[in-house]
Amino acid sequence: MKHSFVLKAGWNGGRNSDGQIETGNLRTQISIPKEMGGPGVGTNPDEMLLGAAATCYLITLAAMMERSHLPVHELSLESEGIVDVTDNIFTYVSITHKPHIVLARDATAKDVETADRLAHKAEGSCMISRAVSGNVALATEPKIETVTE
Repeated sequence: MKHSFVLKAGWNGGRNSDGQIETGNLRTQISIPKEMGGPGVGTNPDEMLLGAAATCYLITLAAMMERSHLPVHELSLESEGIVDVTDNIFTYVSITHKPHIVLARDATAKDVETADRLAHKAEGSCMISRAVSGNVALATEPKIETVTE
């Protein structure tokens, strides 16, 4: 089975203008970020690639932990994307996911080990990660703990 995703976009001028995109439930303005000499209106391709990679990773990890019956109390994620600009050439260098997994108070040492294994495995199972693999370095730095209260 194949799924089709359609995005519509409009642009209001030259390099330092802005535009808008619409796809599914996402409707937002776009431009080049201020850090790269643009107007910084709305979001930008760098944030959107990071957002796609992060949400795909997070959903994949949550599904894997659910299938493994891990006693997850809380799951959150911080992801960082690094873009290099050398000689006016923009290169997306790396994406690092830092999941914070909090397991229930009754979690076992084996549960903690499984959570760590799945945190690393989810990266290779996510379709966005597979799409950019070989072009962007991918890393995972999980923090796993159990409820202490």
